[in-house]
Amino acid sequence: TGGHTTEILRLLSCLSESYSPKHYILADSDNMSEVKIRSFEQKRSETFSGSQFTLHRIPRSREVRQSWTSSVVTTLYSILYSLPLIYKLKPDLILCNGPGTCLPVCISALLLGLLGIKRTIIVYVESICRVETLSLSGKILYYFSDYFIVQWRDLKEKYPKSVYLGRIV
Repeated sequence: TGGHTTEILRLLSCLSESYSPKHYILADSDNMSEVKIRSFEQKRSETFSGSQFTLHRIPRSREVRQSWTSSVVTTLYSILYSLPLIYKLKPDLILCNGPGTCLPVCISALLLGLLGIKRTIIVYVESICRVETLSLSGKILYYFSDYFIVQWRDLKEKYPKSVYLGRIV
């Protein structure tokens, strides 16, 4: 919500229209991000007339300040909900930047790859606000993403698999 959405939209503003159609997946309770995405895509359509996008909603995997124990259950529920969506979309690439919603989506994509249904490239961009430590999503997806991008040199030193690009958002 808010910050993660702003960061991902800044990244998307640099991409060509060849990354189309775009499918945004957001938490079912996240109305602020929907407004930002629609506004971004409206402005983008003025430059790229063929811009195509859809919004998809999945149950939120973890609320802010939710206990770790209960978040396991809600995350599993979110994975079960996102698995048919990812199977239907069969994305070539998932670009994500840290909200809890990205975990069930990436896990679903990984499962489809393990089953030999569809191999999806996962690109994870750690939030600019993560200067010394990774977010919880980052700590998990560090091991499973194809490309793990950090925006601070200290993180590159701590996490050698990561790719340091400097500030990109």
